[in-house]
Amino acid sequence: MPVTPVIPDYITVHLGPPNSNAPNVRVPFTEYIKNVASSEIYPTWPEDAIRANIYAQISFALNRIFTEYYRSRGYNFDITNSTAYDQAYIDGRDIYSNISRIVDEIFNNYVTKGNQVQPYFTEYCDGRNVTCRGLSQWGTVTLANQGKTPYQILQNYYGNDINIVRNAPVRNIRESYPGIPLRLGVFSNEDVRTIQRQLNRIRQNYPSIPPIPEANGVFDAATRAAVMQFQRIFNLQVDGIVGKATWYKIKQIYNAVKKVSELYSEGITISEIERIFSEVLKRGSRGNEVKAMQYFLAFVAYFNDRIPNIAVDGIFGPATEAAVRAFQREYGLTVDGIVGRNTWNALLDAYYSTLNSLPDEFRSYSSFLYPGYTLTTGASGNAVTQLQTFLRVIAQNNNAVPLITVDGIFGDKTKAAVSAVQKLAGLPQNGAVGPLTWNAIVNLYNEYR
Repeated sequence: MPVTPVIPDYITVHLGPPNSNAPNVRVPFTEYIKNVASSEIYPTWPEDAIRANIYAQISFALNRIFTEYYRSRGYNFDITNSTAYDQAYIDGRDIYSNISRIVDEIFNNYVTKGNQVQPYFTEYCDGRNVTCRGLSQWGTVTLANQGKTPYQILQNYYGNDINIVRNAPVRNIRESYPGIPLRLGVFSNEDVRTIQRQLNRIRQNYPSIPPIPEANGVFDAATRAAVMQFQRIFNLQVDGIVGKATWYKIKQIYNAVKKVSELYSEGITISEIERIFSEVLKRGSRGNEVKAMQYFLAFVAYFNDRIPNIAVDGIFGPATEAAVRAFQREYGLTVDGIVGRNTWNALLDAYYSTLNSLPDEFRSYSSFLYPGYTLTTGASGNAVTQLQTFLRVIAQNNNAVPLITVDGIFGDKTKAAVSAVQKLAGLPQNGAVGPLTWNAIVNLYNEYR
């Protein structure tokens, strides 16, 4: 699911109320809107009234998709054709030619409100048999006959602060669940930031959820504590792991407290969804994210001669792209040379699998290799013990790093020592040990031992 709205290629419609045993149909989004408009309004209406209604129908459908309204509730569709819940859709019906023409012109335009980024929940009704707080379909005819433009008609019902986003990109939309469970030690990423932000907002309505001090993409002990309390409140398995069920429950409750599927909504602003981690890495990308990806890829390539070895330099150039393509080919992925979610997850799996099946001649070096998951506050075990051993040696030789006890528990003192090394290495000082920080610690350790 993209951060900002896009127009989907297809939409899945349930041909009945949500809980009914009715079939689903998957249709192109433009054909869906043409069908809805032909089912709900008359082609003889003034064109400005038709356009205003189509804007509302597009925005309503996009709100359902963007919020994953039904999918977050466990359904396998985007919207129903029941007018008690959604919009009319009659499978196989004829489409009016003038409505078809208008939809083709404006299908990738939608309504937002104020500074909110989500498609506005453009509630509407016919205005004769049923009235509501939103748009009156028959009322749009009266306004159009008075000379009102489509935008002015929409303003009449939804307020003067509405906007029409035009020419939104069109592409296939994937589900928002990242595909792997998020847990203590998962490599920091935008999906972790998403649940951190959402849990902190949910906490305003459910104050027993402990705060997450930093929404920085690091799944630390505070994040796990918040997840566990959320799971208790909503009768989920209390394991501190954000699997698919917990992911979508968080999204459902977040949408509910923000009222993003209601006419009067707190809404979502751009500052709430801005990214600090890239959605994809590709030719031309630079920085620590690229360097981390190269670290994993170079390790896998060392043990697989069908993948070319690369420099870990933070520059996604032709050599890195060739190695990514070879990796994708080797692991049955789409070969496009771009590191998106599927390639990234496969790369982490390949690294961890390779690490755990090292040939005997490499066993003596295994303690120097990144364990394959982020170490942060709340972690414990052999990897933390090894990390603390490295840090203690560094601290004994460098006053910039505080001396710590080797106890196998990643607490605040270990975090402070990690942050100190990150400062020396020019890495983000988040106190979490990903592959680049681990590598920097090992390199310093090797200098001093």
